[in-house]
Amino acid sequence: MKLKLTTILCTAAAIMATTAIAHAQTVLKWAHVYETSEPFHTDSLWAAEEINKRTNGRYKIEVYPASQLGKEADINQGLKLGTVDIIISGSSFAARDYKPIGVTYFPYIFRGPEHLIAYTKSDVFKRLAKGYEDKTGNHIAAVSYYGTRHTTANKPIAKCADMQGLKIRVPDVPAYLAMPRACGANTTPIAFAEVYLALQNGTVEAQENPLTTIEAKKFYEVQKNIILTGHIVDHLNTVISKTLWSNLSDEDKKIFGEVMQEAAVRTTKTIEGRENSLITTFKEKGLSVTEVDKADFEKTVAEKVKFEDFGYEKADWEAIRAIQ
Repeated sequence: MKLKLTTILCTAAAIMATTAIAHAQTVLKWAHVYETSEPFHTDSLWAAEEINKRTNGRYKIEVYPASQLGKEADINQGLKLGTVDIIISGSSFAARDYKPIGVTYFPYIFRGPEHLIAYTKSDVFKRLAKGYEDKTGNHIAAVSYYGTRHTTANKPIAKCADMQGLKIRVPDVPAYLAMPRACGANTTPIAFAEVYLALQNGTVEAQENPLTTIEAKKFYEVQKNIILTGHIVDHLNTVISKTLWSNLSDEDKKIFGEVMQEAAVRTTKTIEGRENSLITTFKEKGLSVTEVDKADFEKTVAEKVKFEDFGYEKADWEAIRAIQ
């Protein structure tokens, strides 16, 4: 009888402890627009679980992929409305609230992913991220590499002048448009879902995206020339809402920041590895994969594109370029 009573008391205590933890647990929403197979999602799941562990279960983070909580503009708005707590989003959206931070999309500002990661540890990054945080209250916890943007086309391209009159699909983001327009191309903002068909039927003759996207969307089936223009080293920010960040203790801010930066490093390594292998894969498929005269492209952009047209500061560009 005594043993039975002890068992009952222990069970009751365990239930009470579990209930107390459940009541103390804060549930958060983490949203992004990427597919479940992509590292931006799998590494977010890892980070959510890791934060749960390191905070002893005080935070349960639910990750919503593939635009489940809305498109990129929607989830950025969700940070302001309090309907989402954490997002992964490009700097072009952060630049809508604080223009100077968009300078990282200026053509040829980064030499490659290593330069990008070095930038995220620099004083200029801290200053730009603080400017965004001062404006919005949202906190950029980490930056991950998305991929270097290259060009596919119906014809070979070696120098900037070869793009003169080329009908090219480019996202309707000012900094993305800068290089093609400087080279004299005719830019067309076709919806992403319609790009394959537009290339197939000749509505446009070219497009630009990272190699991973070119492979995933099978653009190589309708474009036989892959030109390594490398004009933008694309990247994504992991952003914590003003409401959540202001409510976190200093200890929890440290945990969230460290875990999200670790997740960004994991993503960056995965993307880099995929890109390196894809060049070989494309060549094996019989595609033309060519380097370009980058100095020629850079020189043309520098001559024809003005920083003030975008709201960027030349001093920021110079500081980032100087990072080793």
